Amino acid sequence: MLLMKGIIEFRKYPLEIILEKLLIDKTTGKRIIWATDGYSEYGDKYCDRFEITPGALAGINPVLIQPRAFKALETQQQRTKSKAEVFTPSWIVNKMVNHLDEEWFGSPDVFNIEKDQTWETKTEMIDFKGKKWKDYVDRSVLEITCGEAPFIVSRYNASTGQIIPVEERIGILDRKLRVVTENTDNEEDWIKWATRAYESVYGYEYQGDNLLIGRINLLMTFVDYYQSVWNKEADKDLLTAITNIITWNFWQMDGLNGTVPLGVPQPVFEQMTLFDIEDKPEEKAPLCKVRKWRAKKTIRYKEIERKEGIDMAKKKWDIVLGNPPFILD
Repeated sequence: MLLMKGIIEFRKYPLEIILEKLLIDKTTGKRIIWATDGYSEYGDKYCDRFEITPGALAGINPVLIQPRAFKALETQQQRTKSKAEVFTPSWIVNKMVNHLDEEWFGSPDVFNIEKDQTWETKTEMIDFKGKKWKDYVDRSVLEITCGEAPFIVSRYNASTGQIIPVEERIGILDRKLRVVTENTDNEEDWIKWATRAYESVYGYEYQGDNLLIGRINLLMTFVDYYQSVWNKEADKDLLTAITNIITWNFWQMDGLNGTVPLGVPQPVFEQMTLFDIEDKPEEKAPLCKVRKWRAKKTIRYKEIERKEGIDMAKKKWDIVLGNPPFILD
């Protein structure tokens, strides 16, 4: 069993190239915030309302950001209790995504065959049986409280840290990228439809470190597939374009209120202390923005929810899903 490294390496390709852009919060125009006191041992500026900075991740004394599978058991339990942080094993993710595909294709076992708590990938080209592969790629998906985004991309088993080879991956975006690869024959078309695949998947998360890991997983998934298909590294311009989509589509939000967590992010100034924050009047938290790429417009998540209520999923996303404890239907 091959395990991924427990520590994310921010000083290596591609993160060293794109880290600043990966931290952007499109709603506030600032950076995403920690939204957890799990790193407060590093100092006041690592407390929940402060922005996550490149220096904190790749500076002289960097914070050690780890996927949940590598966090201490005590830390996992505390975050599960305080933030409802729950991670679904990959075999359950696969079962749920297979169910979605069975409904869309009208037949089971399209991408793989389930084998107890694993699966056997089908290697033959996906048969769309009269449907259009481009419609499958464009099908929009929202993963709620997405954490490390295991339903969207499956670089590793979120509950164990075990690496999943590219050809065995089972996330929704992984399947879209497989379809793109099977149905395009040149790099230009591949990039065009891989980009549309990225534009079709969304997720929101409260805690900053989880969101950052989720964004990294989406970026690294692109790097993995691009390298696998074209046998070369994606350049800075391409990484920047994909990162812009990722930071729009995977955003930080208090899901109960539709706002940026904990109000307006606090910029990192050496002279600012926690007492300075407490003395300041509370600023109203901005409503989170979402980009709809096909419509070429930006909308506010809460306004959609308020206007359309329970039908929001049907009108703005084809699929809404997440960890089983958070899903009613």
